[in-house]
Amino acid sequence: MHKIAIAPMLDWTDRHFRYFMRQITKYTELYTEMIVADAILHGNQDKLLSFHPDELPLVVQLGGSCPDKLSKAAKICMNYGYSGINLNVGCPSDRVKSGNFGACLMKDSHLVASCIKSLQDSVSIPVSIKLRIGVDHLDSYEFFRDFVLSIAETGCQDFIIHARIAILGGLSPKENREIPPLKYEYVYRLKQEQPDLSIMINGGIKTIIDATTHLKQVDGAMIGRGAYYTPYIFSTVDRDIYNCDDTLKSRIEIAFQMIPYLKTLQSQNVPLHHVTRHMIGLFHGCPNAKQWRKTVTQDIISLNCLTPYYSFLQNC
Repeated sequence: MHKIAIAPMLDWTDRHFRYFMRQITKYTELYTEMIVADAILHGNQDKLLSFHPDELPLVVQLGGSCPDKLSKAAKICMNYGYSGINLNVGCPSDRVKSGNFGACLMKDSHLVASCIKSLQDSVSIPVSIKLRIGVDHLDSYEFFRDFVLSIAETGCQDFIIHARIAILGGLSPKENREIPPLKYEYVYRLKQEQPDLSIMINGGIKTIIDATTHLKQVDGAMIGRGAYYTPYIFSTVDRDIYNCDDTLKSRIEIAFQMIPYLKTLQSQNVPLHHVTRHMIGLFHGCPNAKQWRKTVTQDIISLNCLTPYYSFLQNC
C-alpha cells in the first residue's frame, strides 16, 4: 500500500486530471472514478479504461455486487495494465444504492466477501476495498471491526477507510461527506488491534501535514477534494514522503509541462477545457490565481486554443 493516495471522485479523477497530477507527483497512488462492472462488460471499454502510461501507479475502482460480473470486469482491467483493483463499498448516493452497490453493501458482509474473493481469484494484481466505518444505525466500533474481519478472512489485506458512517436515504453524497462525524479513533483502533492489515485512512484530510499526522497511526492517508482544489500541495510529496531527490517543480514549470499533452488532445479535437477545468487550483493562494482561473476556464472555452494559456505564462 502506498503512503499517500488521491481519492476516486466522480467526474473529477478522470484521465486528464490524473495526467495533470502526475506532473506534480510521480509516486502518489492515483485512482479512477468508480466504474460500474456492467459498464465495462457492455460499454465502450477503451473510453472507460484507457489511460496514459505516465498515470501509473493507477488503481481502478469498481462498483458492483455480482461476483461473476466483477470478476470478468477485473480481468479486463488487469489486461489494460492497471496496478490494482479496488471495490467501492462506501459510496452513499441513491443512484448507487438503487444498483445495489456502494455503502449499502456494508449491510451484507457475506456478499462483499464473495465479491472480494471472486476478484482475488480472477486477477494477479492487488485487490483492495474502500468502505465506511458503518452505515445508518450500524455505527458501532464492533460492527465496523467485524465487517473488516469478515473481509480479511478472504485474504484481503488492504483497506481504505472513510472514517464516517454513511447515512442512506436521508443525506446527499455531499452531506455524507460533511455531516456524519469523523471517528478517526475507530480506524486507529482497528490498526492497533489488527497490525497485519494495511490500513489507509480517508475523510476530512485536506493537507499533506494532515496526512503525515495520520501516518503516525496507520499505513496510508488518502486525500480527496483537497487534492482537487489545491493540487500543488502534492509538490513536496515525492521528496518528503517517498524520499525522492527530484527537484521541486514550480507551478509555472508544471503548466509548461502540460502543453504537449494539451496540443496532442487539441489535434484529436478534444476540447481543451476537458483538461484545463482540472487545473483551476494550480495557482491557488498566489497573487495571479484569479487571472489563471479566468484563463483556463472562460478564455480557453471561448477560444478553444492555447493562445490565452501562452499569454498567461509569458506574463508571469
